[in-house]
Amino acid sequence: MKNYQTKNATESKSHKLKTVPCSKYMTKELITFTPETPVSEVIESLLINRISGAPVLDKDGMICGVIDDKDCLNTLIDSAYYNQPISKDKVGQYMTNVYKRINVDSDIVDVANLFIRSNFKRLLVVDDDGRLKGSISRRDVLRAIRDMESTAW
Repeated sequence: MKNYQTKNATESKSHKLKTVPCSKYMTKELITFTPETPVSEVIESLLINRISGAPVLDKDGMICGVIDDKDCLNTLIDSAYYNQPISKDKVGQYMTNVYKRINVDSDIVDVANLFIRSNFKRLLVVDDDGRLKGSISRRDVLRAIRDMESTAW
């Protein structure tokens, strides 16, 4: 039988994860759309830029939603059902207002925790005034983990 000895808290080493703000890993140069953008333009942009979605900004530059590849798939269904060309469809018809935003100063550990507790694959990063500053994805957090691995403990 093993003899387990208790240790005082002062005897054990303190392991504090050194972290960074999400702004270090977020994508800063974003492709954005407006509610008036034709969906055909969005589809082309998603394909050319190899991205799955983008924020939608109103005329004042504030976030009013997001549109992604799944939203664009609905244009095919609607086109077949209503027998009308996709070229008439606008982002405002298909975008969603379900998105999560975080502050530009958010800690990367908090961001990882948010991804773990939700189904979101990307988060919009805003400043204190709610203006879009970038986005961060699960893949960006993986890059942070890789970079922090050698200095975490």
